[in-house]
Amino acid sequence: MIPYVRDLDIDYGRCDVVSPLIRRVTARNPGPFTFMGTGTYIVGHGDVAVIDPGPDDAAHLDAILAAIDGERVSHILITHHHLDHSPLAKPLSAKTGARVWGRAVTTEHAEVEVVLEAGNDAFSPDHPLRGGEVIEGKGWTIDAIHTPGHTSNHICYALREENALFSGDHIMGWSTTVVTPPDGDMGDYMASLAKIRARDFTTLWPTHGPPITKVGPFIDAYAAHRHDRERQILARLEAGESRIKIMVPTIYAGVDARLHAPAAHSVLAHMIELVRSGRVVCEGAPGLESDYHLAR
Repeated sequence: MIPYVRDLDIDYGRCDVVSPLIRRVTARNPGPFTFMGTGTYIVGHGDVAVIDPGPDDAAHLDAILAAIDGERVSHILITHHHLDHSPLAKPLSAKTGARVWGRAVTTEHAEVEVVLEAGNDAFSPDHPLRGGEVIEGKGWTIDAIHTPGHTSNHICYALREENALFSGDHIMGWSTTVVTPPDGDMGDYMASLAKIRARDFTTLWPTHGPPITKVGPFIDAYAAHRHDRERQILARLEAGESRIKIMVPTIYAGVDARLHAPAAHSVLAHMIELVRSGRVVCEGAPGLESDYHLAR
């Protein structure tokens, strides 16, 4: 079982000091994929970085500007291109003069419609990141870590001074992460989880929800959940079910039926990896309407 953490005291527009170097302002965009809303992080004092400014919302922009009044924004850092993370980057840049840093989504995935409330932004950073870069300001140092899986361009940001990670949607305390092909990839996701696990961070700061402080056990439970889901899919195939839409109501029996569509995409992500590894077969490229069978 994943030891979810969901206790979060917020007031929309309020700037909360959450650690010596970190402040958070939460946007009023609660929902089934955003929990209580997008948490925009401000790192440092005087010379600051803003991480995931969030949705295109004038009230949230005003709240961020109020929180940094009298300070200089040196960097705007984006974890990925979904509409609850990146659209406010350009308006914030226009107000502050700061450049936008992040990883552009790959061309072949840029126009893919995903079954997410968040949707996609036509995100184009001023300063493209690949992962491995060091970003510095007065009193803080951030490492950019490429963590594909949720999206192909997902970047997490490690704050060295607090051994903390801004984990975006890669790891969230309140819920598991949606992996939606083709931009999302389950094999990449599991590899990225292992990469973060090996870093032994003290705290994870997701863009949605409260911090994760028991990091190692939480990531282990996150990974175990994915392996359990894989076993459930194999069991449904063993039972003779060959279509994803037939499996989903059983596998996700305890989940709100409104979330079964994104759940089907998550099953597809697992199925693509199972086909890739040779444990499952299907005719043609794996898709939501494909017929799947155990490899014999």
